[in-house]
Amino acid sequence: MGLKGCEVQLDNPWNTYYAGQTVNGQVKITFDSPKKVRGIIIRFLGEANTEWTEERNVTTSEGKTENETTHLKGHEEYFKIQYYLLGGKNSSETELPPGTHTYPFTCALPPNLPSSFEGEFGHVRYTIKVTLDRPWKFDQDMKMAFTVIAPVDLNLNPRVKETFKLELEKSFCCFCCRSGPLSVITSIPQTGYVSGQILPITCEVDNTSNVNLTAVKFELRKLVTFHTNQPRSEKRESKVIIAQLSVGPVNAGESHTFTQQMEIPALPPTNLLNCGIIALDYDLHVECDVSGPHRNLTGKVPITLGTIPLAALKPQTEDPSLAPTQPVSPVSPPGDGGLGGALGWNVADSAGGALYPNIPPPQFVETEYRAPIISGRDDSEHTQSIGDNTFAPRYPTFQFKNATAPAISP
Repeated sequence: MGLKGCEVQLDNPWNTYYAGQTVNGQVKITFDSPKKVRGIIIRFLGEANTEWTEERNVTTSEGKTENETTHLKGHEEYFKIQYYLLGGKNSSETELPPGTHTYPFTCALPPNLPSSFEGEFGHVRYTIKVTLDRPWKFDQDMKMAFTVIAPVDLNLNPRVKETFKLELEKSFCCFCCRSGPLSVITSIPQTGYVSGQILPITCEVDNTSNVNLTAVKFELRKLVTFHTNQPRSEKRESKVIIAQLSVGPVNAGESHTFTQQMEIPALPPTNLLNCGIIALDYDLHVECDVSGPHRNLTGKVPITLGTIPLAALKPQTEDPSLAPTQPVSPVSPPGDGGLGGALGWNVADSAGGALYPNIPPPQFVETEYRAPIISGRDDSEHTQSIGDNTFAPRYPTFQFKNATAPAISP
């Protein structure tokens, strides 16, 4: 059989890095019998891909109507670094004995990378591929994905610190009689948030109309626009409901003020800066359901999701078990003084701790939006996944509900 297993150990327990940091680690390859190779290659790749199909009816030259399917794709490559851990392109064949062989590696990430993202019609993905270069035989590839985060500091955007009010008002006509207005005012204290933060919502309803308000519905939505460039430029929009709640009813002639909260889960930051084929935004969609044959009132509040929270907002940690942990060393277990071994990897600095001392370091939590497979367009049938074939990026989260880092392999 030869190859028994391949493991890639990174010096970050979450397999998560900020753009511009250095990835260090080691490849452990185990053979159960002697293995002949020309070399062992490691490749680091950052790319974005979009893909979907469109169908339309076309008329042939013979006058027949046929269904035509077009495969639309988009692609961007951000960086590609590849080198030999053992041997070389022109090296002679080497026989590796049975057992585990360990090879250290390092890779400096470019500073202008977009954040990892997994969506319905595309992704921004960063992978490490290990290849056994074998002369006269097909190469054996082993592949894994890791997370890259482009920092988004909310403190640098004054607009997201301001209170936002959405005012919806409508008067209803019934049998030629015009009623008083239904007024619904939704307000939030600011429009900039981070994953794990609570989004407080105040909804003031003054119903002087003769129509009952059955409910006010709130939806936190992720708005994604995917673009293709092959064989033509097209776009497709996707709206994903992240969280939702409703209040009411408020009958005709009544008034009521509601206060609600939404917790923001682990999500990628707004915009996906430096990605040209996927655009990402968030909003709070508000819909007022009214009784009878009347049109509902709708509106939306823009939401900016960052990776560094507003400095004036300190995450609540009333429960001691949920208190912020100290920055975890990426290469050594906690308790080594927090020095760490990853070049440039520092939780506090990357999450704004150096600039804003009151901000505790985040945890890095897997998002629920997972890639079902990580194989790409350049992978063959012989490409194997290291660990789970699925992949979910991790994003900085400031509620500390996942207070411990993953266990580090010995």
